Order: sequence, then C-alpha cells, then structure tokens
Amino acid sequence: MIFKSLARALSPVAIINGMAHVERVRLIPAVSFAGDRQLDLYLPRRLDGPPPPAVIFYYGGGWDSGQRQMYRFVGAALAAKGLIAVIPDYRVYPEVGFPEFLRDAARAVRWAHDELGKFGGDPRRMVVVGHSAGAHIAAMLAFDRQWLGEVGLDPDADLRGVVGLSGPYDFLPLYSPTLKIIFGPEAGLAATQPINFVDRPVLPTFLGMGTSDRVVDPANSIQLAARIRSRGGDVRLKPYPRIGHELVIGAFGLPLRPLLPVLRDTVSFVKEVAGEPVTSPRLAGITEEQMA
Repeated sequence: MIFKSLARALSPVAIINGMAHVERVRLIPAVSFAGDRQLDLYLPRRLDGPPPPAVIFYYGGGWDSGQRQMYRFVGAALAAKGLIAVIPDYRVYPEVGFPEFLRDAARAVRWAHDELGKFGGDPRRMVVVGHSAGAHIAAMLAFDRQWLGEVGLDPDADLRGVVGLSGPYDFLPLYSPTLKIIFGPEAGLAATQPINFVDRPVLPTFLGMGTSDRVVDPANSIQLAARIRSRGGDVRLKPYPRIGHELVIGAFGLPLRPLLPVLRDTVSFVKEVAGEPVTSPRLAGITEEQMA
C-alpha cells in the first residue's frame, strides 16, 4: 500500500499537478452541474478587466477512464493565461456508453452558458477544447447540433470555436472489443464519427497532434482538417514533430511548456476566435481556493 501511494505521488501527472500550485490562479472545486456530476472552475488571479473568454476542457481516457482532478495543470495553465477554464467530469464505460458521455458534456456547456457571468466570465465567448477521447467529445458537440440542441443551445450560435488535441474523429472500423461495446451496433457507428457531421462551414477549428502518436493515428486530424476545408470552414492544423500522444497535453504543464508550444497555440487560437469582450458586471463574494 505504501509503495502504491508513493508511485501515485511520483507519477508524471502528480508531479505536473504539484507544480501547478505555483500558478497564480483561483480554483473553485467540485461545482455540481448535472445530478452528481461535478466540475472544477479555474479563474485568473485578477478579474479587473473585461470578461475573459471561457474554455470548457474535456479530458481523455478512452471513454472508460479519467477524472477532472488529474487535469489541474491544464486548468491552471489556461487561467494563468487569462482564460476561465471549466473542467467537468463525465460518465464513462462501463457505467455508460455512447452517447451518454456526450449528454454529460453538453450539460457542462449549458452550466457554463448560464453561470459563467456570476464568476466574471462571458458566456458569449466559449470554446470547447479536448484531448484524445475528450477531443472526440468536443468535436461532436461542435459539429453535431443534436447534443447541444438537447440542452437548448446551438453550437453555431453559442460557441466560438473548438480545439481538438490528438483526437479520434474518423476511427472506423472498430477493432477493440471494448470500443465495440461503448459505441454500439455497426448500423449506428456512422453517427459516432465527428467527421460525418462536417456538412457545412463549421466553427473555427484548431487541430493539434503529435506526429509520433501511437495511440490515436494523426491521420484523424489530417482527414478532419481536409473535410472542414472542403466545406469552406476555417481550420488550423498543427503537427508537433516527434511528439507522442500524452506529451501533447502534458505540454500544458510547467516543465514542458517552454519546449512545446501547445499551450501557446491553444490560447492564441481561443483568444482570436473569442473576439472582442463585452463588458458585464461582476458578482462579489465567490467562494474560492487560491492556488499559490
């Protein structure tokens, strides 16, 4: 037991998350947004200017694992760059399969749309971001109107853009027995692929991937970018040479940030597509945990 606890404490994620405490940001943890689902909210240390854009970040884990607390380094990095970051949990297999994790993800966007103003953010300037399976979720919310439509939103009107990092967007046929269970019968698999919903000039899209990714084929990003361009959409494709799957998101952490520009590229894109801020009043008295 002692050795397992030590291994967890010395894991790369634990080390990167530990270093995130030096970021001068504020954390409001464990906010309920859909039944027993919770999200963590990361705010810039100071909110004395116009309301900043917001990022809703969906972590990866193969649709069968992952926890929002593992991505403290992502929320802290985004907030330190002047954005509000929302990191929600979502149900995964074996508790649920497709499309229930999309419904959880959509409810997090609904929460942000309704509540961000209370925390000094601007719900009219939201971008969905995801890594790996989370990139699939972000892309499905952005391209297939059904999921945000279920919560009374429209991606084309209520989002400003989408960022997918190392994402699977066009990954049929399925070979994994687990994925076959998660995504269901063969007859419905076309509706699980984000690329199949690029039937119009979709939201501005940034796609980043490591050229040495052995978990998700970089061809997913290349093919999605080509489809978006063919439909007249705005897409930026950024390959990171000799970088693998985990490092693309790990580069948000302080140790790797100076070496790999993934955070810089993501923040630059978000601020560009979010456009000009709209001044709105702020509410005082927010309970918060300061990371220092």
